[in-house]
Amino acid sequence: MTIDPGLPVALAVVLLLGVTVAMYLLGRLPRPASPVLSMARAIGQLGLAALVITTVVRSLALSVLLLCVMFTIAVVTTVRRVEAPAAWPWATLAMLAGLLPVVLVVLATRTVPPTGLALVPVVGIIAGNTMNGHTLTCRRAFAALREEHGQYEAALSLGLTRSQAVAEVVHRRVPEALVPGLDQVRTAGVVTLPGAFIGVLLGGGTPAQAAAAQVLVLVGIMAAQTTTAVVAERLIGRALLLPDDLRASLRP
Repeated sequence: MTIDPGLPVALAVVLLLGVTVAMYLLGRLPRPASPVLSMARAIGQLGLAALVITTVVRSLALSVLLLCVMFTIAVVTTVRRVEAPAAWPWATLAMLAGLLPVVLVVLATRTVPPTGLALVPVVGIIAGNTMNGHTLTCRRAFAALREEHGQYEAALSLGLTRSQAVAEVVHRRVPEALVPGLDQVRTAGVVTLPGAFIGVLLGGGTPAQAAAAQVLVLVGIMAAQTTTAVVAERLIGRALLLPDDLRASLRP
């Protein structure tokens, strides 16, 4: 089975986009034009990505370069979302700590061959979810530090170090950031059929091959997100991975 670009796809996209905008208007949601703009951006980005990937997957060196560019964009995106652009080196460290071990494992076990055609989709999916895990961890941690500053000050007054006081506020928020990823694993094949599974099936693979590919991707995402969250928590505790306002307010 294949889905070819053409009039049927265009018609389906327009109708579904119309439903989305209609619900925005019906629900009186802000910026009803945002779905249209987002869709236009997605079409442009996916079209460009299709052209670039078609060219670079034939070369391992170019594929690695593409993955580095994708990872850089992921870092820029996550530090903007958590409003901590100056902390990009530490965000990079946290995300690399989650991503690199997964890539090394899948290559060392020869689960994924060292070719551009295999690495770009697998590493790309894991990198994107690593970014999401980092964003959720930091947003929850930063919100907690702002909302519970009194608890932080109280911990300092009891003789705790800054790192220990931050941990008192942040630590219980880290598992919350991992819930979406865990739910994705728990419900795979029951509630949802994830992207890698569908992709292998659409590419002509057997259901068993699709299931094996999806299990690999899901456990890779889970390992990468968990590692990233733990490392990010440590960096937050050391006042390295923080937005400017928290860096100033969390005195030692």
